[in-house]
Amino acid sequence: MIVDWTSIVTVLILISLVIAVGPALGDYIARVYLNRPVAGDSILNPVERVIFRFLGVSPREGMRVGSYVAGLLLVNASVMIWMYLVLVLQNHVFPTQPGFTPMTWDLALHTSASFTTNTDFTHFSNEGSATMWGALLAFMVPFFTSAGSGLCVAAAFARGFIRKDGTLGNVYVDLVRTTTRILLPISVLGALFYILLNVPDTLTYYVTAAGPSFHGLIFLGPVAPWQSIELLGTNGGGFYFNNAGSVLATPTAYVTDVGIVLMLLLPVAIPFAFGYMVRRPGEAYPIVGAMLAVFFVAFLMFGFFEATGNLLNTGYRFPYPTDSAFQIVSIYSNTGATNLTLGQLNPLAQMVVLFGMFTQSTPGGDGTGFGTLLVNLLIAVFVGGLMVGRTPEYLGKKIGMAQVKWSAMILIIHPIVILVPTAIAMLGGFVNPGTFAGSNGYFCTTGACTNAHNFTTVLYEFTSEAANNGSGMALNDNTVFFNVAGAIVMILGRFVPIIGMLAIAGHFADQDALPPGPGTLRTRSLTFMIYLTLILIVITALLFLPVLALGPLSQIGG
Repeated sequence: MIVDWTSIVTVLILISLVIAVGPALGDYIARVYLNRPVAGDSILNPVERVIFRFLGVSPREGMRVGSYVAGLLLVNASVMIWMYLVLVLQNHVFPTQPGFTPMTWDLALHTSASFTTNTDFTHFSNEGSATMWGALLAFMVPFFTSAGSGLCVAAAFARGFIRKDGTLGNVYVDLVRTTTRILLPISVLGALFYILLNVPDTLTYYVTAAGPSFHGLIFLGPVAPWQSIELLGTNGGGFYFNNAGSVLATPTAYVTDVGIVLMLLLPVAIPFAFGYMVRRPGEAYPIVGAMLAVFFVAFLMFGFFEATGNLLNTGYRFPYPTDSAFQIVSIYSNTGATNLTLGQLNPLAQMVVLFGMFTQSTPGGDGTGFGTLLVNLLIAVFVGGLMVGRTPEYLGKKIGMAQVKWSAMILIIHPIVILVPTAIAMLGGFVNPGTFAGSNGYFCTTGACTNAHNFTTVLYEFTSEAANNGSGMALNDNTVFFNVAGAIVMILGRFVPIIGMLAIAGHFADQDALPPGPGTLRTRSLTFMIYLTLILIVITALLFLPVLALGPLSQIGG
């Protein structure tokens, strides 16, 4: 094996750049959510006042946890209904392109649930089942609202530690400011980079191309801005069916590099924003250290497993460290954009990517990934407090029975929404063996694929949906069962943990902060970072090791 050190160094520089920018971007995000002066106020404040007046919202009106949850669910339900109507009516309203196939009710349900929940799992060919204008009107809205919802949850979670009146902020104000101050400016900058790197940006539907080796349609569109917010918002729904593996979406390795930065930017910055919001910036470093420790180990393991004889099978277009880094960043940030054929990965590499979706927090999606890691941190502090015989507390707030119950629920709901539908699909006859792709890359007939491979593929499907990731293996999943079951899994996997996180924040927001005592567990330390990392790994292993044994590990040597 020849090691491409240039690509490895490039990847390390990119990740180091994101980490270096993290504190400054985190400080900016914290100022946005604390409503402190930031760059652009002179332009954006008047615009936001008009929006707030139109919505009938007062920026000074705080919401308790019930109102905050209701508002967040109302916004997302409205977006989902909007998407569904656009998708089922698009062929009657917008001009269609050649080969267009209207969406059925169940496919439109799955798609609207998918993009609303920040999953972007598609059971259809983007070029064949969505008109360009239908896609823009349907998908661009949740690109911002789903990412914004996750960031709002992180902001509300942080306010729980600095408030004592029970309020978590105003969800409508948070969503507006998240869009205008964070998502729009960075996504516009990302789109400009993509345009400079020859990613298409046009309102032309398609062109007809003819040449010595190709004759047919080339689908075009505003790929650059689409791809920018898709990756920045950890959405992952690519403009093309082949996602980041499309030549038009990723013409050069430099485009892959920009994608790596965009996917990591907000998940790494949010812990720093949390530290600034709670007025203890140092608290961010153990959290960032824990998430990056797991991430880097996963990156090294994935690259090693793929480098040992599997590079010709999975669609590598660029040096494998670059493509591997993009794929691992995408999975571990719960973006779900794919540039490799996941069904043909080395089984141990499949185990690595599954583990990233099991943790959901290394670093996880925008906002919710940090929230999940913070839940693990609360469990770690609670266990640590019990071990030393002290009342568990974090940042001056006591971790009581209510917080522990909600934390346990958040951790347990994840395997439930994965394993129950997986068992139903495998045992209920909803999976046709002929729909799986074997190791040679072709669809296989009954008996040609091992049971372990079948199980891994279905497990990956529901894991990706439950984690709001959106990547998938070679499974013919455009059926009524997989569409309806997937929609339910994505909605539960997204909003049940969000409700739990906001409930925990609400309980903290009702408490007065206490000064640290002699028995308070020091969370700003290298020791705590190692402890948090081990807790995260152990909890995830206890929840999911049996299914890894039934799936990827059973394929080794098979």
